[in-house]
Amino acid sequence: MTSYDLIYFALLPLMVAMLVVSVVHPTLVKIARRKHIVDTPNARKLNKVPVPMLGGVGVLCGILFAMGVVGCYGFQQSVSVMVVIALVVMLYTGVGDDILDFRPRWKFALQAFVVMLLIVPVGVSIDGLGGLWGLYYLPRWLSVALTLVAGVGIINAINLIDGVDGLCGMYVMMASLFFGLTFLVVGDTAYAVVAFATFGALIPFVLHNMYGTKYKMFLGDGGSLVLGLLSALFALRVVQIGEQNLDGGLYAFAFAVLSVPVCDTLRVMTTRMAHGTSPFKPDKRHLHHIFIALGMSHRATAFAMVMIGVMVVAVWNIAVAGGADDEMQLYCTLSAALLLTWGVYYTLSYAIDRDAAWVASVRDALRRYSLSRTMVIKQLKKILNDKT
Repeated sequence: MTSYDLIYFALLPLMVAMLVVSVVHPTLVKIARRKHIVDTPNARKLNKVPVPMLGGVGVLCGILFAMGVVGCYGFQQSVSVMVVIALVVMLYTGVGDDILDFRPRWKFALQAFVVMLLIVPVGVSIDGLGGLWGLYYLPRWLSVALTLVAGVGIINAINLIDGVDGLCGMYVMMASLFFGLTFLVVGDTAYAVVAFATFGALIPFVLHNMYGTKYKMFLGDGGSLVLGLLSALFALRVVQIGEQNLDGGLYAFAFAVLSVPVCDTLRVMTTRMAHGTSPFKPDKRHLHHIFIALGMSHRATAFAMVMIGVMVVAVWNIAVAGGADDEMQLYCTLSAALLLTWGVYYTLSYAIDRDAAWVASVRDALRRYSLSRTMVIKQLKKILNDKT
């Protein structure tokens, strides 16, 4: 990775996407309010007032514009037009669901369709396991089935963590950074551009989402589904690189990066089924809900969950540095992910139900040491909310 690669394939798309979203974001807020495309509060949701939810439109606009500026649609940094079509279909699916409230089966059908676009025309799929458990290559039918399940699963996992301000955007920023750096290191510049454009496009959105009032906006299903598809694309591409280099360790890496939403979604769905309800019925069993119940703010919750993801990646990195083989890397990563998601959830849930004094002391400490009182945050809020 040269300094030219870092500037042209990372910093340039990042800056272009950030600038585009900064320009279009206020206009989208006004359009959403005028057309009443807003998230209305109810008993399950955490927002107290209606909030515009066209954030995904601006984010995708920034990503696609940055890809065009860098040249992702031609010559050496080629990204298939089918990737763009898949992203647009996912955006329309989510925005349509926000406005018309689609039935779950239609959403799943469209998600499966866009993943199939990645598999067949684009050629992004899990063709083997890079030597994990002695498996290098998979039959085509199994490869397609496994890729379809993984792709749709990741899309929904990212979609389901979009429950508090900044969480989905910040988590995908973290994932995009890790995946983007990996793409740069292995020379996959086209996907590096997409990853860093995603990172840059999310910066202004997340700032307005977490600290804004005048131009505060949610991603909506349109945004969270697009980010879910991008996360699935990055993860599948990374493991495909691993297959080409016979390096199964990238499976553990890809899982580590997306471990928090994936493990949280698996826990929530299995718990719902254990209680005799549909795995897709909304409730307040997610990890971010338990942090909120503990007294953490939306911003603190988002930072905490992103840091959990970083910690799991750090465990993977320690396993690699310690000379662990590919299978051991995966076992270490999986153990850390379950401990830091399921373990934290059940521990905090037990404490909240049975130790009121401890919970009260934690809530008091959170209030006293809140970062929202710092001068930097106050100035940031002033800049965002004074913008005309």
